Amino acid sequence: MTGANTRAILSCLLVAMASSAVQADAPSDAGKLAVTATPAAMLTPAALDLARVEIGEVLINNENVFDLEDPKEDKALYRFANRIHMTTRSDVIAEQLLFQPGDPFSSQSLAESERLLRQNRYLQDATIRPVRLEDGTVDIAVDTSDSWTLVPKLSLSRKGGTNAGTIGVQEMNLLGTGVGIELEYKSDVDRDSMLLGFTDRNLFGSRYSMNALIADNSDGSMQFLELEKPFYSLDSRDAKGFSYYKDDEIEFYYDLGEKIGDYRHRASEQELLLGWSAGLQNGWATRYTTGVAFDVDRFSAVSGDEYPAVPLPEDRTLYYPFVGIEILEDHYEKVTNSDQMNRTEDRYLGARLSARFGVATEALGSDRNALIFDATAQKGFGSFESKSLLLSASLDGRLADTGGQNVMLDLKARYYWRQSEHRLLYLTLNGTLGDNLDLDQYLLIGGDSGLRGYPLRYQTGNKRALFSIEQRFFTDWYPFRLFNVGAAVFADVGRAWGEAPVTTSDNPWLGDVGFGLRIGNTRSGLGRVAHIDVAFPLNSANGIADVQFLVSTHKSF
Repeated sequence: MTGANTRAILSCLLVAMASSAVQADAPSDAGKLAVTATPAAMLTPAALDLARVEIGEVLINNENVFDLEDPKEDKALYRFANRIHMTTRSDVIAEQLLFQPGDPFSSQSLAESERLLRQNRYLQDATIRPVRLEDGTVDIAVDTSDSWTLVPKLSLSRKGGTNAGTIGVQEMNLLGTGVGIELEYKSDVDRDSMLLGFTDRNLFGSRYSMNALIADNSDGSMQFLELEKPFYSLDSRDAKGFSYYKDDEIEFYYDLGEKIGDYRHRASEQELLLGWSAGLQNGWATRYTTGVAFDVDRFSAVSGDEYPAVPLPEDRTLYYPFVGIEILEDHYEKVTNSDQMNRTEDRYLGARLSARFGVATEALGSDRNALIFDATAQKGFGSFESKSLLLSASLDGRLADTGGQNVMLDLKARYYWRQSEHRLLYLTLNGTLGDNLDLDQYLLIGGDSGLRGYPLRYQTGNKRALFSIEQRFFTDWYPFRLFNVGAAVFADVGRAWGEAPVTTSDNPWLGDVGFGLRIGNTRSGLGRVAHIDVAFPLNSANGIADVQFLVSTHKSF
């Protein structure tokens, strides 16, 4: 008897045994899923994949923000919050699932549907599990819990010796539909901005998404629109999209954290894209894309004499068709307390390779003949449950008659060592090499980009390196059932050097040490982590303060 025949017979026996167990224990109320009706061993993903069963009923159970069955949350304030919060509609969740009743059971589609749901900022978490097996069909429970999505945006931050602030309001799940809108006023070192935004990841219940943002700035304006059907899953067969971006703003040259020159930058970008794929095959997906892109950049001097005259970046007009390929492996891990606090994270450990090539010609309206290229590679090793290493590299630029233009190679390594449930050591090493860079693309490093003990944008060059080591501490302290509290001790070493548009320094290596508090809010759809850091520069020349205080919010720890 062959191995295939043996597996087929075992599969039939498995389904028959499960069906008998369900019939013997099934409750009289057939409308409810009987979680205990089927032995747990028969509901494992591997067993169900082998049994080749079909999906029966899909039960969506979306919980509110607070769990009132938990005595710690059955309080007046939390009951009131739940009453005024409109939970996500069941159809909004169902439309994002990669399976439906009647489909063959696939543990891969269940796991990926979980990941898709967790990408929504209006959900705290999502779990999808088989709960009953009967007559060759398996019923599926989709359990989600909502985040608080109506968020007043009031923040003050300080990093790199510079203050910034935001005031506004954002709703990430309007009337439970998954639609997000935001209105905010923002002030930072570059400009004051009034922004209005809209987002919908499943437009009108489809796989299309829409993002729109307009901004009225103190130095210009910005408009952005993106309408696309992405490769929304590993098994997606097609993609299409259109994007439009237009920006008018004043940009600055920096040296030692100070503005030393400025220029006006007007940018306009549009792109049309089509993609196709054979889907997920043997754990891998290969995707092909083609399209056309239009990139126009115009630079001019700023009226006034606040800064001395500086060299202007060269105008660019690039119209080009392109083709691309992406190859990626299905390899994810679920983890908590890694880059987030007390929140399920889907971390990618697979291999991914992508490349895109475009040809700009004067015959099509470009101001030069050039090959435009962009390639990336990444791979993960180990496990986030113990030790893991993530490596990535990217290379992009243009190849013209005169040689390489704006060529940039970026290499990055991240290492996670989980020492216990509450302690994790994190190391990151990042190096970037630029060649013949456009003047608006030079590399910066400072308090806003990893060197926490120094002013923002402190050094400029066409080469950059940064090493950071951070001991992270996660606690069980959960004040008001709203905030997770953690801490970190860190050290940074980095430098930007080489060619620069305007510079007066020799850019030595810089280092700092420090410690900080981390406050995460898993209840909020923003999912941000507040950082309160104290950093001590090890090179305090040029009038740098001996102590730097940083207050900011980040997407991660």
